[in-house]
Amino acid sequence: MTVRVAPDVPLDRSDGLHVVTLGTAAGPAIRSECPGIATAVVVDGRFYLVDFGLGVTRAAHAAGLRGENLRACFVTHLHSDHVAEIPAYLLWNWGSPVRGFTGPVPIIGPGPADPAAGAVGTAGLVRHVLSAYSYDIDVRIVDEGRPSLYDLVRTEEIRLPASAAGADGEHTPPMDPFPVYEDESVRVSAILVEHPPIFPAFAFRFDTAHGSVVLSGDTTESANTAVLAAGADLLVHEAVNLDYYRAQDFGPEFLNHQEISHTTPAGVGRVAARAGAGAVVLSHLAGIATDEQWSAGVRAEYDGPVTVARPGSVYAVSSAPALAASPVTA
Repeated sequence: MTVRVAPDVPLDRSDGLHVVTLGTAAGPAIRSECPGIATAVVVDGRFYLVDFGLGVTRAAHAAGLRGENLRACFVTHLHSDHVAEIPAYLLWNWGSPVRGFTGPVPIIGPGPADPAAGAVGTAGLVRHVLSAYSYDIDVRIVDEGRPSLYDLVRTEEIRLPASAAGADGEHTPPMDPFPVYEDESVRVSAILVEHPPIFPAFAFRFDTAHGSVVLSGDTTESANTAVLAAGADLLVHEAVNLDYYRAQDFGPEFLNHQEISHTTPAGVGRVAARAGAGAVVLSHLAGIATDEQWSAGVRAEYDGPVTVARPGSVYAVSSAPALAASPVTA
């Protein structure tokens, strides 16, 4: 069961599994008032952050999520609209003066597509961020008694399994999910999805004692996403309104990217139906459409509940057959 709720207790004191759609907009163009893509998975008051879109720092604070309860971060891929706010998030959520994290926090994401050519992956990105802000970090370590941020942030680049042999920015082979993180509250699995020309690009699945959630990341309609989402209680999937872009004065390269790298609402419905997902939430919305336009295409292919995410929406997730939805103020 998945219910969109207005929590009656703060998320940091809540029991169970909750998903917070902190930001719902695709980027990097700003086409709406919505913050950029970022999602929090909250398990018994502790949370896991997926992607760092524009506005995530304020959105997480507004949702009541404080860095002191952060357990791990995940990056689906290295497009700027998914990583641009890593600097602000770390600097605004580190150390006891801001109720930030004071113990190690892993940031888990893609490695470089071509290390031999000097390409930078998640580790290089974070290393450069910490170096760029070293003056501020060093001052606050001494002046405010904060622990060393350099020692707390632990980047882990995802190593591809043998089943991913032959994958590149244009082709993603069928494969099984593989583990990337586990603690006492959650087990996280990943799978490669197809988002050409970006590589690697991942979807993530969070399995908990309360239920399971899958976040698609950016992807075209992908059989791998359906494999990862098999039997999941909630599938949070990206969507694109191709008609919106076709009606604008965009060049052929840009239109081609939207068509081959993202998923139409009908495509989301097919993925959800193939997976047997319990419910669908549409997020990372590329283009402009009404909620009915977004959801109609999904419902044409999938007979389960469909919701269009709003920034700050909170979903309570549990392993049960029924779903209800109600408005949320967050």
